[in-house]
Amino acid sequence: GALGIMAGCCYRLSCAAFLGPYWYLLLLDKTSWNNHSYLYGLLAFQLALLGADRYGSVDGLLRPQKRNAHVPLWNYTLLRAQIFIVYFIAGLKKLDADWVGGYSMGSLARHWLFAPFKLVLSEEMTSLLVVHGGGLVLDLSAGFLLFFDATRPVALFFVTYFHCMNSQLFSIGMFPYTMLASSGLFCHPSWPRRLCARCPPWLRGVLPSSQPPRPSPDCHYGGRGARGGLRPRQHLAAAFTLLYVLEQLFLPYSHFITQGYNNWTNGLYGYSWDMMVHSRFHQHVKITYRDGLTGEVGYLKPGVFTQSRRWKDHADMLKQYSTCLSRLLPRYNISEPQIYFDVWVSINDRFQQRLVDPRVDLVRAPWSPWSPTPWLLPLLLELSPWRERLQELESRLDGHTDAVFIADFPGLHLENFVSEDLGNTSLRVLRGEVLVELVEQHQNRSLREGEGMQLPAGQYHKVHTVSPEPSCYMYLYVNTTALALERNLTRLQELRDRVRNGTEKEPLPPELRPILGEPPAVGVPADPVVTVFLRRQRRLEEQSRRREASLTQRLHRFLRKKFYLFRRSALMTCISLRNLALGRPPLQQLAQEVAFANWHGEEEDARPEDEAGAQGAPSSEPPPETQSF
Repeated sequence: GALGIMAGCCYRLSCAAFLGPYWYLLLLDKTSWNNHSYLYGLLAFQLALLGADRYGSVDGLLRPQKRNAHVPLWNYTLLRAQIFIVYFIAGLKKLDADWVGGYSMGSLARHWLFAPFKLVLSEEMTSLLVVHGGGLVLDLSAGFLLFFDATRPVALFFVTYFHCMNSQLFSIGMFPYTMLASSGLFCHPSWPRRLCARCPPWLRGVLPSSQPPRPSPDCHYGGRGARGGLRPRQHLAAAFTLLYVLEQLFLPYSHFITQGYNNWTNGLYGYSWDMMVHSRFHQHVKITYRDGLTGEVGYLKPGVFTQSRRWKDHADMLKQYSTCLSRLLPRYNISEPQIYFDVWVSINDRFQQRLVDPRVDLVRAPWSPWSPTPWLLPLLLELSPWRERLQELESRLDGHTDAVFIADFPGLHLENFVSEDLGNTSLRVLRGEVLVELVEQHQNRSLREGEGMQLPAGQYHKVHTVSPEPSCYMYLYVNTTALALERNLTRLQELRDRVRNGTEKEPLPPELRPILGEPPAVGVPADPVVTVFLRRQRRLEEQSRRREASLTQRLHRFLRKKFYLFRRSALMTCISLRNLALGRPPLQQLAQEVAFANWHGEEEDARPEDEAGAQGAPSSEPPPETQSF
């Protein structure tokens, strides 16, 4: 379908062949729904109605009445309005206080693409003025600047620069290139003809015609009478264009209707055009099940039985996920399962806080698309001013200490486990009052604002919020295992430098010889620290090689990356079509085919394999990744 649309071959049939399966798959899996995929579906719908096969098309060669004929103005109006809405509504959404304050994309200014700006601005000012301020101004003004002839060259420059940067900053597929291609819609419709007319004569024979277009019966030229009057079809086209534009302006603000899809942000992420306005970080996710007959309690690995991660942010997906789990767990002898979620997330650099009430069984919890979700906990907006203080507290930490900032509701508690690696972990209260319960020691300690305590490693503890208002506290922890490893790696680096410059007089033992590039001795077991050291050295050398690569080498790496991206897309499409037509093959064969599609060349062979499983059976113990902050 896409190839037929591009070539203008059997245009209407190609549009139907693309539009039907695309929207079917998009609506089938809400976890893949986003602004980009939604826009592609809208553009496909519009192209199915437009006369986009009049110029430079296979249909034009086969059907003379279509060849080089005028296109009705409403065709351009519809496409231009859609792109204008994408820019302008995205700009209106960026008037959000978090974006204007510079909290939405706080770490983006660290990317090398912003290095020229950091020659004259600090990283904080680059984030505030360039990333957030520049993005806001561009989205609000791009549609207007592209529309007028006098400002279009300036707009094309900044829009092109903006989307080229986005293609390197984010993994968002074809969206930047789609928006780059859409810029030509705002230029005069004759620009492809003028471009073809400037080509050498020997090349014009294979290019579309540069002659002026012929009149079309689908167009109205302003005359009156039977030939020049508006026909019902043209009235319908004008009415459709107006209604479609009004609908597209209304949908981004229609979330008061579908309140069940509202979470901390309004509605589904798809048709809102609130691109990059909210950034989330999940610190802690725990799924608890309870056997409805025996009362047995156990835990599930987050993400079990699914490959998506978006369920962590959406109440409707949590409801569906819990229903799915309730139907699967009886296979593991768990009767009438009850499912409880404890999801901790920080949005735009706020405190980590719960998204849903962990005391509610979501299998039996009510949910409706037309009413607010009762078990969804509110975002603690009153704590938003704390973000500056949290940044100040983090700036005081040394390179080996990390902090996690928690806010919890009255009457709830956090059950946490301090790993043995975190040998130096403490808790300090920033606001409110908490009761810390040391489970194994059977001790309780009450802490008020400004007070703190050391937490034992390798043990569980519970932090109960006992104040009438939400409590705020922070964990300070030092990964003593990682710190010791870093010191050992530093010693190995210093030892290798001394050996190479001749200042080390003592011979190296056989297990340390590999740090000089020698193969490991036969029969000598590998030292784990040496293995980590060599792995890190290879990574540093690869990073250095990439930084020092020439422009030709960087271009080759970029093209190679895009080639394997399109290769994977084509192979996965073929596999999917084969499965639809002939049925799914044996799982072993399918796994081999998918592995072949995901192959990225010789560089992929050198990477360690990911041994993490996607699924896991129910367990009576919390998985390690769900226990500790």
